Amino acid sequence: MPVKSFRGEIADAAVDTIVLHTNTGSTGYKITKLQLFPHKFGTEDQKSTVTIFTVPQTTPSNQVNFSDNTLLAAAVLSTDNSENNPLNSNVVFDNMTFNQDIYVCHENVHSDAKPVNYYIELEQIKLALDENTVATLKDIRNITGQ
Repeated sequence: MPVKSFRGEIADAAVDTIVLHTNTGSTGYKITKLQLFPHKFGTEDQKSTVTIFTVPQTTPSNQVNFSDNTLLAAAVLSTDNSENNPLNSNVVFDNMTFNQDIYVCHENVHSDAKPVNYYIELEQIKLALDENTVATLKDIRNITGQ
């Protein structure tokens, strides 16, 4: 299957929208890779949480709830400009298929509020009519449940 990649730098307390919807909804996606990279490695401390949701978010947070069925992925990045703990990163993503836009959120709890770079790979999947309907209805239910 084809792979689409997206990358960018996201500011602290910001939300980026990745536009994926189509008129027919017959193209689905699954996250296959999520990576974070510091804004300025080796000279700044950073404590970033990046989350990806299927519904729009108004306020990014460093709190991650894996029971939230709109959460597609979460990643944390911790850098320390000392040699004791230079870089730590953890990434978790769901195997869920979606066919609408996704929302990348960033929260840096370190006092300097620096941005972070992200890289996302999505596997593109041709959806059958029943899969298309299920994915779209799930998105509608999640939006109205917010």
